[in-house]
Amino acid sequence: MKFRKLGKTNIEVSEISLGCWTMGGRNWVKGVSIGWAEVDENEIREAINYAIDKGVNHFDNADVYGNGEAERMLARILGEKTNEFIIATKVGWFQGTAQHAYDPLHIRHQCEQSLKNLNRDYIDLYYFHHPYFGDSDFFLDDAVEVFYRLKEEGKIRAIGQSAYSNEDFLRVVPKVNPDVLQSSANAIDDHYVAEGQPVSEMMKDRNISFIAFGPVAQGLLLGKYNKNNPPKFGNGDHRQRSKKFQADYLTKLEPKLEHLKNKFGGSPKDLSRVALQYLLHYSSVAAVIPGFRNIAQVKMNLEAADKPLTKDEFEFVKNVFSSDPLTE
Repeated sequence: MKFRKLGKTNIEVSEISLGCWTMGGRNWVKGVSIGWAEVDENEIREAINYAIDKGVNHFDNADVYGNGEAERMLARILGEKTNEFIIATKVGWFQGTAQHAYDPLHIRHQCEQSLKNLNRDYIDLYYFHHPYFGDSDFFLDDAVEVFYRLKEEGKIRAIGQSAYSNEDFLRVVPKVNPDVLQSSANAIDDHYVAEGQPVSEMMKDRNISFIAFGPVAQGLLLGKYNKNNPPKFGNGDHRQRSKKFQADYLTKLEPKLEHLKNKFGGSPKDLSRVALQYLLHYSSVAAVIPGFRNIAQVKMNLEAADKPLTKDEFEFVKNVFSSDPLTE
């Protein structure tokens, strides 16, 4: 397993790390499904222990994943070895009783609660989970101030910012001055990390690293889903709201996957290697954090470790998805 440094920090993370969203199970925020169905802790434990044996050292979590359950589960599994790993978590989507999730008092409370959940004295990488700091960014300055106080107190080592548009990243990064950015990125849509794009150029200028969630597009890039029999997801699973799992989108995706299968092989393992190493070809990407719910998924993704794409292979994948781009 190879490792990459996070921005200006001395923190190094495994190129292929693990995203812990699924570990929270079914969940809702303000009545909206934001979780995952059918999660078994024994299967999660087996998967994490396998990943550790293969060199994975970085686990990405959040307070809202199961409203703390994903953090607590990770702590139960890591046990006394918890301080041997790089653990990231986030604040922002769980509002509790605060007026806003970025009220400074709420941030401090959630940081302390995450430390308790994770059984840690410090968080390696603490993210603002979204860029919505209230009307006219009302909470932005105070939220940033409390993050830096937490850093001075030794409760967090590095600061991250997650967002979902170029405009939001460009607006808040100068104020937050994070070490790391995080958002969705994959071969279907790599605009944050692509050379010459605004967020990519900003990261280069500021020595900021990128952590990519959704690198296999929640299984879409693995050929898991059939346009003739689209998947159905139950209440509490966020995928029930996404058009990407419906027949129209799967129909447009299928011929692109066929191009990849013809070039690289048609197994999920082959396609996972393409998806993960495509992103790792970008120098700004420090790690990809595919989600998982069992050891089979982790084994498949870790097969991609140390198997980079050549420049020609990278360009092939890029051309497949840049011609007639997919939209939801």
